[in-house]
Amino acid sequence: MTPPEFLAEPGELDRAVPSGTVRLTGREALHAVRVLRLRPGERIDVVDGAGMRVRGAVEVSGEHDSSIDLAVRVETVSREENEAGGIVLVQALAKGGRDEMAVEAATGLGVERIVPWAAARSVVRWDGAKAQRGRGRWEAIARAETKVARRSWVPAVEPMATTGDLVRAAHDGVLAGVRLLVLHEDATTGLARLVGGDPARIGRSQGADRRATALVVGPEGGIAPDELEAFRQVGGIPVRLGHAVLRASSAGPAALAALAALRGAWN
Repeated sequence: MTPPEFLAEPGELDRAVPSGTVRLTGREALHAVRVLRLRPGERIDVVDGAGMRVRGAVEVSGEHDSSIDLAVRVETVSREENEAGGIVLVQALAKGGRDEMAVEAATGLGVERIVPWAAARSVVRWDGAKAQRGRGRWEAIARAETKVARRSWVPAVEPMATTGDLVRAAHDGVLAGVRLLVLHEDATTGLARLVGGDPARIGRSQGADRRATALVVGPEGGIAPDELEAFRQVGGIPVRLGHAVLRASSAGPAALAALAALRGAWN
């Protein structure tokens, strides 16, 4: 079984070297000491959320002078590539917590960035202060799932975007070479056919298309026709995943998994 994983605060791993020591602070140390009750000698991983991983053994753990302290004797320091990097999930706000389910699953699959989208047919609305709270909730889900999935990359959760915001960003992104894929049940192009390349070469550099990709997922009521046309006008390509119509919670993660397989990320 892989060691439990913890997220370091920014800068805490900058000087990590084998045989050196790193310390966990704040909530992570609290969880390690009070919940998991880690003891000296137990191995853990500490990541910085940007690809750095430190593996080592707990050297000191406990509560001292009303503070929580956990020191780790470093055994290895590595920098990992995010095998599904370069993929952005534009996830429409959806009711029933389905948008949060999508954030959780997409994080485990290695998405690089997540953009909350206030789509025309979104029942859920992040008005006023709710936008900040909602984004904070998505960020907390992403951090927690990063540790559960034992990943070293935490996806960035962007501020909520309107359709107009997305169209403007998409225009600039497509010009810069970013592929914009809009998941839609009426699309006639399959995702695998579009990006898979030669099936005999899938996963090789000369096979599947590995361009930076933005995946747009609508709410439970679907993407409105004028929104779909607006995405088309800036180079967006409607695609579908087989014959099934997937929920807002599963469409994005399913597309992410398909792209990862096509790119050879799981070879």
